[in-house]
Amino acid sequence: MDKLMSDYQQHIEENQARVVKLLERENLDALVIHSGQAKRQFLDDCNYPFKCNPLFKAWLPVTDNPNCWLIVNGKDKPTLIFYRPKDFWHKVPDEPQDFWAEQFEVQLLEKPEQVETLLPYDKQRVAYLGEQLEVAKALGFEHINPEPVLNYLHYYRAYKTDYEHFCLREANRLAVAGHKAAKDAFYAGASEFEIQQAYLNACGHSESEVPYSNIVALNQNAAILHYSHFDHQSIDEADRCSFLIDAGASYNGYAADITRTYSYRDDEFGQLINAVQAMQERMVEGLKPGFSYGQLHVECHKELAQILSDFKLVSLNADEIIEQGIVGTFFPHGLGHHLGLQVHDMGGFMADERGTHVSPPEGHEYLRCTRDIEPTMVFTIEPGLYFIDSLLKDLADSPQGVYINWEKVDSFRKYGGIRIEDNVIVHRERNENMTRDLGLE
Repeated sequence: MDKLMSDYQQHIEENQARVVKLLERENLDALVIHSGQAKRQFLDDCNYPFKCNPLFKAWLPVTDNPNCWLIVNGKDKPTLIFYRPKDFWHKVPDEPQDFWAEQFEVQLLEKPEQVETLLPYDKQRVAYLGEQLEVAKALGFEHINPEPVLNYLHYYRAYKTDYEHFCLREANRLAVAGHKAAKDAFYAGASEFEIQQAYLNACGHSESEVPYSNIVALNQNAAILHYSHFDHQSIDEADRCSFLIDAGASYNGYAADITRTYSYRDDEFGQLINAVQAMQERMVEGLKPGFSYGQLHVECHKELAQILSDFKLVSLNADEIIEQGIVGTFFPHGLGHHLGLQVHDMGGFMADERGTHVSPPEGHEYLRCTRDIEPTMVFTIEPGLYFIDSLLKDLADSPQGVYINWEKVDSFRKYGGIRIEDNVIVHRERNENMTRDLGLE
């Protein structure tokens, strides 16, 4: 606990130092950061699950309490306006007493509409950061989510503190427990729905607590990149072919994002998984300070081209497959992205704190990160190889269709596809693969 408290204090100090520079640059006195508000379901008296403003939870691990506010100026102790209503219908949050509480001047808020009395009176040089724009206007804020402020915060979010690394490791620990349970459930013959429940039970999350909608895909469903349906029907053993799970967990507001693919039998699809996994591990090794993440994505395309040639899916060598632009049919997304407070953490396309945009390499528009790799950054590495009917049809109708071994491709359609994803911290002298360090192969 002493180490956690020390790391957290340093985290707050780093946030404070960034704010000092930002406010001086933008001629502002303070930032007011809103955790957000609960959203009522249409024509109902129930709320949607609350999702906290990531700019708020960058300061403290209060992720489930709406109507909270932070006032920060980088010099004084941050003020936390903590919502604690009188309510017998719902659970009221305890007064802040956890390891993080001593870093804030805490003021309790009983009713959301009373917050105006606790906010700065003169807001002329104060910026509001949050989602509730009408609330901000009603409270008299003139600077609402100013782009230069957001660009600055997004850019520096990529540089993680020791406290953030700790939270990401813990999120991975929870997710890995879920992945191991899901793998066991798959080989035991469970349905997609049953696998999902095994995952949630093992990592101790509800469906609203995971950082994104889990992908639990059997057989050809693995070809749907964002498959979010859970089939309740078990598949007969004779028809059970493959399992792809892309599922994460949350810890103190930070996310894990892990994917694995399994073959039910020791067959050629299993060999293809092994080839993609070996290539994925080489991509992890390629995360080195000073290299471009966009260039690493291009290298991934070259290695996937070699796999397509080795498995005789395409009747060309790797260089020719690249020249013909075929790889994108089998790998239509990017190599990965920044990871942190959000699954797809902000700032992936920024060259500097002003937000100068760095475009993806030509022909790779789906890539989510183009920044140079630097120490303390955290990335996912998630190459894939899929057999997606609509993309394959487009390829068949193109001049490049003549190079495809369609009989071989057709034999793999029932498996859907492959994705392998790890979460990696880049250190100056080494990479820390949080996912594999926890024993998930």
